[in-house]
Amino acid sequence: MIFLGFFVVRVRSAGTHLCQRRYLVNVKLKWVKDKTLDVVVAREMDLRPTCLLVSIISSHPRQCLPIYHLSRRRRQLGLPDDLKLSTFIRRYPTIFHEFQMPEGGGSSTLWFRLTDEASKLHQEEINILQQSEIELVERLQKLLMLTRDRILPLQTVEQLKWDMGLPYDYEDWLVPRYPQFFSFVRLPDDRIGLKLLVWDSHLAISALQKNGDITDPGGGQGGGVLHEEGLGFPIGFTRGFGLKRKCMEWLEEWQKLPYTSPYADASHLDPRTDVAEKRIVGVFHELLNLTIQKKTERKNMSNLRKPLGLPQKFTKVFGRHPGIFYISHKCATDTVVLREAYSRQELLYKHPLVGIRERYVRMMKAGLLNRSRGLYKKTTSVSGRGNAWLAEEDDEGLRQLLLLQDDDYDDDDDCSVDEHNTSSSSSSCSSGSDGD
Repeated sequence: MIFLGFFVVRVRSAGTHLCQRRYLVNVKLKWVKDKTLDVVVAREMDLRPTCLLVSIISSHPRQCLPIYHLSRRRRQLGLPDDLKLSTFIRRYPTIFHEFQMPEGGGSSTLWFRLTDEASKLHQEEINILQQSEIELVERLQKLLMLTRDRILPLQTVEQLKWDMGLPYDYEDWLVPRYPQFFSFVRLPDDRIGLKLLVWDSHLAISALQKNGDITDPGGGQGGGVLHEEGLGFPIGFTRGFGLKRKCMEWLEEWQKLPYTSPYADASHLDPRTDVAEKRIVGVFHELLNLTIQKKTERKNMSNLRKPLGLPQKFTKVFGRHPGIFYISHKCATDTVVLREAYSRQELLYKHPLVGIRERYVRMMKAGLLNRSRGLYKKTTSVSGRGNAWLAEEDDEGLRQLLLLQDDDYDDDDDCSVDEHNTSSSSSSCSSGSDGD
């Protein structure tokens, strides 16, 4: 089914066998700005490092930590090099409470703990993770089943755990509870990897197959391959995209091509064909469906090339299929968003963890607003002395405040003009202007 503006075109195969095309059709689809999905990405700019700090602080027995201890985790937070960690934490006084702990010689050290409200919200988050344990295990199983050798470096899983909704300490809490499924192994490059021990054919069904009411016809390891009828992807474009007829026809033919399950062995496919490209699209369609917010940074996908057994420059599929994927350039990175998962700025299906994250965002917004009104002038001190904390200028914090206040936040400087495509002489398929 193809969604074009307000028109719906149903794509069906004629039922005849479709052979692989020898070469990729050289089509250029222009990148068009989607302000609605840009807002989805931009409003969570500081959410991930904030929630990671919440987990780090709450996991300590004393439920509080000094700034020098938190600074050791700076690389995990992904903060800009020129941003002091204390400045970042102080942006959100509704999440973090600051105090001074006296030390010898009359000096004191800066400490942080969670506010009561943040502690309660984090406990709700832990309860949801415990209730969703089986689902989390299956999500991790499916991720490993997508890979060629059923193994991923822990570093790669670490990059994806936030998007997949895995707990902060999943390798210590979740994985050891299921030794029948997972094992830690040492990789040839001496890194530690996570290996899947058991293939579950019941999980080897993609989200697209489920939505199309199609189960694995093979029933065995590797999934099934659909040859008789092409399974099409839901497609939607930014308003004003203006798809040309020639490209509309190409897209309809591409949708009719055979669909290869992302869990199937695809070694028989010629990588130079549209059929192979459709399989790559299917892999990333499934990967995004494994994330709870149906989006992840492009670099996370790039790091999966070898484990997934994909060809060089495979990420070009994101630029060739803007009706399936949207690439947002907000927050100084490229984020790939699955279009079909959103109705404007809202997820069509919200995982309970998404609701928790939205409440964190509201708390962060409230803290920024209160801070801008001067409600947090001093921190408390164990010794009774106050400590002025707004003396530091935090222009980025003020920018965050404006961002959270305005759902139509727009900054063209954050966006590049076009995606790089296969050829400068290729046919352009968008005649529209930037979306509004």
